[in-house]
Amino acid sequence: MPEADWPASLADSELEELDQFLRALPGDQHLLLDGVHGLLTSLAIGPAPPKPDEWLAEVLNEPFDNAEQGERVLTLLARLNESVTLEIEGGVYEPILGELDTEDGSVAFTARGWCEGFSRGIDLRAQAWEARLGQESDLMQHLGPIIALSIEDEVFESDAEFAPLSDEEYDECLARIPEAVDAVADYWRENPATDEEAAAHHASGDTPPRRRAGQWVH
Repeated sequence: MPEADWPASLADSELEELDQFLRALPGDQHLLLDGVHGLLTSLAIGPAPPKPDEWLAEVLNEPFDNAEQGERVLTLLARLNESVTLEIEGGVYEPILGELDTEDGSVAFTARGWCEGFSRGIDLRAQAWEARLGQESDLMQHLGPIIALSIEDEVFESDAEFAPLSDEEYDECLARIPEAVDAVADYWRENPATDEEAAAHHASGDTPPRRRAGQWVH
C-alpha cells in the first residue's frame, strides 16, 4: 500500500498484531506497544525530529524471521509513528496504556510502559531537553503529570521525597497526559531548538546517557 494511502491510525487488530510481535521478542528490556507509543510521542513533540534508524534501534534488537515479517512490522511501526504525529497535530492524542488486573477482577490502567518509552525518547535528545529543563520552569510544569506518573511507577527516581499518588490522583494524571503532550508540543513549536541544541546529540556518541536519580548513567 503506498504511504499516501495509509489509514490515519492502526486498526485494533493491527495494534494487537504489533503488540504480539513485541511481546515475543527475547529478553525483558525491550519496549512493548505502550512503550513504543510513549517513545514516538516524546520524539514527535520534542526539540529535533528523529531519523527512523534512531528510534527503531530502541524498538528492534533482533533480526526478523524473514523479509515478509520485517516488511510487515516496519510498516506497522511507520504507520504508528505517523498516527502519533497526526493525532498531536489534530488535538486528538490519546496515549496507549498498559493494563493491570486488580484484586477485584477489574482492569486498571498503568502508565509505566508509556513513561519508560517517553523517557527513552528524551534520552535520544538528552542535551536539548536538559538545557531547557534547567532554564524553563514552564516546560517542567507542562511535564508535571508525566513526571508524577514516572516517579510513582519508578521509571524516574528523585532525590526529593514525594508522597505516593492515591488511585484518584494517579487516574487524574493519566487523564492529563494528552494535555501535557499538547502543551509540550506547543512549547517546542514556539521555542524551537537552537542549532547547537539540535546538533548536540550527534556529538555525544551513539548511546546517550540515561538520567536517573539526578545522575547521568549508562
